[in-house]
Amino acid sequence: MIARRVKRTLLIVATTFILLVIAAIGFYFGMTYVISQNSRFDQLDIEFAKPEAENKYKIDEDSPGSIEIYIPRAADTQVIADVLKKANVIENSMVFTVLSKFNGFDGAYLAGTHYVTNDMSYDEIMYILTQKPNAVRVTFPEGLSYIEVKQRLTEAGVNYDEQVLDSMMINPQLFVDYPFVAEIKDKPGRKWMLQGYLYPDTYEFDMNTDEEAIIRTFLNNFQAKMSDKYEARAAEIGMTFDEAVALASIVQIECALNEEMQTVAGVFKNRLDQDIPLGTDATINYLRKEAGLDTKLWLSSEEVNFFDSPYNLYNNLGLPPGPICSPGDLAIKAALWPIKHNYLYFVATGDGHNVFATTLDQHNVNVDKYFAIYQKQQAENG
Repeated sequence: MIARRVKRTLLIVATTFILLVIAAIGFYFGMTYVISQNSRFDQLDIEFAKPEAENKYKIDEDSPGSIEIYIPRAADTQVIADVLKKANVIENSMVFTVLSKFNGFDGAYLAGTHYVTNDMSYDEIMYILTQKPNAVRVTFPEGLSYIEVKQRLTEAGVNYDEQVLDSMMINPQLFVDYPFVAEIKDKPGRKWMLQGYLYPDTYEFDMNTDEEAIIRTFLNNFQAKMSDKYEARAAEIGMTFDEAVALASIVQIECALNEEMQTVAGVFKNRLDQDIPLGTDATINYLRKEAGLDTKLWLSSEEVNFFDSPYNLYNNLGLPPGPICSPGDLAIKAALWPIKHNYLYFVATGDGHNVFATTLDQHNVNVDKYFAIYQKQQAENG
């Protein structure tokens, strides 16, 4: 009979041997997996380098069998694995998490919208999730109001909660880390506090991006494009930077030609200095857009007086409570560096130009002339 102590020793030896064998097998397969890793992902690199028409991994919402995967910002690998499992793309979230570490992808997945299919291998899925997310490209020209910016986002297919976006535009406390936002003043009649700061440009947005990211995309660009000398110049001419942006937004709407911006800005500066109402149709047309009405080149006195608002600059002195659109850099420069002259009036000729006058009598002659031309054109066009 084998002594109990000997049995225990043999059991320990046998167990240790079995564990070593298991460890050796695990090490072998692990090393084999790691060694083959480079070749597997090198092949994926080659595939992704192909033109889009030849790349089988270039999947979008219209690809057969495509499944949309949205990775939230700051999501860790476990959260991503759960998203994939819920979408029936993978069977085991733990395996995905472990393999992500083996492949060096843990922490490398990019937030945003990706498209995969449920017949892809874990390697393929991991690789796709580290690529640039699907995005839509949207151009916002100078002179768009916030309402028009929203329309462009919607038309481009960006999914966002309009109520959440509106609330951020009305109460921009989330964005006071931008110095120019922290200095914005809440004035009577001013609704969209961040209007004017959604910098006009071409952007790429993830189609499922969140509302804060949308606004920060605009504000980041605004901050990058604005020079420190702009704020210093605003103070030099007796304005806050916010007031300068408000003036620039009017100049942007009133000028179809960049070369006239400084002259138009000079007219408004003269009127401000002499306490004369700016009398601009731009802010009336802004009120019309906010009310769901069409804008007009020529407005009757009834249409002008229809709006009892601080934005009606026929009946109120000074600048509007806030910008009426997103001005471009040239309009902001014009507002900050207007041309010095004696003009107090201007009127649109209908072909993109403006004509200027120093007296009301001269201005009325110009108005009669170009309004008659406008009426004739309207009659000819039926």
